Amino acid sequence: MIELLPYCGEAPHPAGWLAHWNLDPVVLIALALLGIGIWQYRGQLRVRPATAALTLAGFVFVSPFCAMGSALFTVRILHDLILAAALAPLIVAALRMESLRVGGNLVFWTIFHASTFLVWHAPSLYEAAMTSDAIFWAMQFSITGTAAVWWIKVIRAEAPGAAMALLATMVSMGALGALLTFAQRALYAPHWLTTSMWGLSPMEDQQTAGIVMWGPASLVYMLAALAILYRSLEQKAPA
Repeated sequence: MIELLPYCGEAPHPAGWLAHWNLDPVVLIALALLGIGIWQYRGQLRVRPATAALTLAGFVFVSPFCAMGSALFTVRILHDLILAAALAPLIVAALRMESLRVGGNLVFWTIFHASTFLVWHAPSLYEAAMTSDAIFWAMQFSITGTAAVWWIKVIRAEAPGAAMALLATMVSMGALGALLTFAQRALYAPHWLTTSMWGLSPMEDQQTAGIVMWGPASLVYMLAALAILYRSLEQKAPA
């Protein structure tokens, strides 16, 4: 039996999950200071994506969604996908980081970001992040940080290269999804004892997470690639 208290708190029961807010004063103060910063520097920031990023961070780290990730691996996968596919590009847009020059080419950052995401979902490292606040935050910052740099590279790249990077990331997400879906056993010990009250076995929870990775998550990157290619063709079309 695994004794643990994840950063987001104990796994909530279906009857009371809406009451499980994360009221960590450090996070609340940080979000409040960010809100003040957005207001104070609104002339230098893109306010809409900055506000959206702040709201999304509150949802992921403060709302009951955070605690739900202690119960269900599916929610934890959604949590990590939000960091990579939504929060990171919003931060890039808010801070006007698309013009920032960062070492390494798009191929390197595509591999590095995908590897970072995959490595953190190795069962041993995932369990460590669920039992240690320090490792949990290392996971959050590394996924979001590598994703942000990767999005900068995607934005700066020519359309074909950007599309290829997006599709390569889609493939890596799909590969993890397939592994989770077709694994012969439940791999994530922190959820072996938390899924039954939600009407799922650990295997069903893991398979649902795999389907989310394989389908909707991959679709996000595919649609982004198609949008970039369409915009590129539209710009090249004769007037």
